[in-house]
Amino acid sequence: MGNTIRAFVAFIPADCCQNYVVRDLHEMPLDKMVDLSGSQLRRFPLHVCSFRELVKLYLSDNHLNSLPPELGQLQNLQILALDFNNFKALPQVVCTLKQLCILYLGNNKLCDLPSELSLLQNLRTLWIEANCLTQLPEVVCELSLLKTLHAGSNALRLLPGQLRRLQELRTIWLSGNRLTDFPAVLLHMPFLEVIDVDQNSIRYFPSLAHLSSLKLVIYDHNPCRNAPKVAKGVRRVGRWAEETPEPDPRKARRYALVREESQELQAPVPPPPLLPTNS
Repeated sequence: MGNTIRAFVAFIPADCCQNYVVRDLHEMPLDKMVDLSGSQLRRFPLHVCSFRELVKLYLSDNHLNSLPPELGQLQNLQILALDFNNFKALPQVVCTLKQLCILYLGNNKLCDLPSELSLLQNLRTLWIEANCLTQLPEVVCELSLLKTLHAGSNALRLLPGQLRRLQELRTIWLSGNRLTDFPAVLLHMPFLEVIDVDQNSIRYFPSLAHLSSLKLVIYDHNPCRNAPKVAKGVRRVGRWAEETPEPDPRKARRYALVREESQELQAPVPPPPLLPTNS
């Protein structure tokens, strides 16, 4: 049914479409949720701000690039989805919603995040994938209760050392960035359970065996020469992942030398040079 409605409104001019989609929102929904995803919105419908008890607001897949200050009236919001829009900067009003637990900002045009984001001290999950970030905003390191960070498909080359402050962080997704080295700060975060560095440019992986809480590491699609060593029971996804235990590098080198020597011994012996004859 949802797809049918979307196909129908696709042929309606944007302003008319917006009026059509939100005209029935005259009172607070019983489930305290408003879902306006894929509604071709170009501006936020102000009357939604009168739903003071609203807990979930989904605005994904629209054409929004700003939000009104009246949004700050929704102080009970716990989930806010702004992904797949046209935001070049995070509206400051979002940082006033102090009950937010989950914030979706993926697939926008964000180059940074405001320092005021640190006011969201109840934030548990942050999605900032597929933006224009060349470095992880340091304000992320101030979100002390953050458990899940999705920062894939950006242009990150390294992670700030302050990230180790996030002792509640359990899952970090960094696929599709520009990492050339495994982020050193992650080696000092033994509480991590999932690390995803798929589709980067990492050539060498240090041992992760000391990360006592680790359950899954995804490192596929890297030009690496080794697989990361992990503790027993940890799942690896990537090249050589099924090798358990991982070959000792010294044995691997010794095997390579023996193989080279064997190949040299098997090579055909060239005939002796012809001696000159006296004529």
